[in-house]
Amino acid sequence: MSQRSALMGPALRMGGLVLALILLIVVGVATAGERFWSTGNLITVLSLAAVTGVVSIGMTFVITSGGIDLSVGAVVGLASVWASTLATQYAAEDYGWWVIVVTALAVGLVAGLINGLLVAYGKMPAFMATLAMLAAARGLAEIIAGRQTQIVDVEPFFDVFQARPLGVPVIVWIFVVVAAAGWFLLNRTTFGRRTVAVGGNPEASRLAGIKIKRHTLYLYGLAGLTAGIGAVILLARTTAGSSTHGTLLELDVIAAVVVGGTLLAGGRGTITGTVLGVLIFSTLTNVFVLNNLDSSVQAIAKGAIIVGAVLLQQWFASRERVSTT
Repeated sequence: MSQRSALMGPALRMGGLVLALILLIVVGVATAGERFWSTGNLITVLSLAAVTGVVSIGMTFVITSGGIDLSVGAVVGLASVWASTLATQYAAEDYGWWVIVVTALAVGLVAGLINGLLVAYGKMPAFMATLAMLAAARGLAEIIAGRQTQIVDVEPFFDVFQARPLGVPVIVWIFVVVAAAGWFLLNRTTFGRRTVAVGGNPEASRLAGIKIKRHTLYLYGLAGLTAGIGAVILLARTTAGSSTHGTLLELDVIAAVVVGGTLLAGGRGTITGTVLGVLIFSTLTNVFVLNNLDSSVQAIAKGAIIVGAVLLQQWFASRERVSTT
């Protein structure tokens, strides 16, 4: 009986997310008609979901391990600014567009590793360590950019990242590839199993031989790396770097991960659920925009969805505890 419940729990959670997405699609079709269902609009929904989606994959690993990263939005802004400085663009013209990409990824990775060092080896609470990084990264981005928008003028970069293979933007394909890689890493590798174990019972994981500090460092590095990828997508979509890029992105990312079914307390994570959570919020935003509804109402709707998701998490957790006793 308990084994059956264990199998039914994830299926019910995924089913609920799929149903919620379908209901939003039905509402979109009913209220906006062809404007919603057009191919162009669907691609817009996916394109707008790409940044949040990519960063959410890294956040899923951090939250699954029992941590949190409040700095991802600021790191996206910092990476976009650093990758769009004149020095970086001159180097990109001399050596190739990949210099911009490597710069953004390196900035994100280094910021993530600093978070990991503070949390794992400095023994700072993840909330405080990443909050400090949020402030520092945003401030550094403003200093580098001089509070100005930095236009990217490297055509080969846009030739690559604004292309549309099979009619779908490259930035959407990046989201798909990162999500697939994240799913494989979490569900089919030792790294993923260790992440779940650390989040579920850190002491037992330590006794089992898992190097928790080093693993935590890697997890925050991964979150920073996905923030760097998000910065590349933003540069491709907006053609500019800005210290305001990624403002409040961390809230959308955490919301998508939690709504998707990853436990804030750690010990359970789902990449599929995270992707569905991202699509739910992106579709919701699109429906509101197409119907010219107030952004304040949209914020209230997002808040209600988050509360509902957390309450469902608690309900499922209580059922699973009962089924195992």
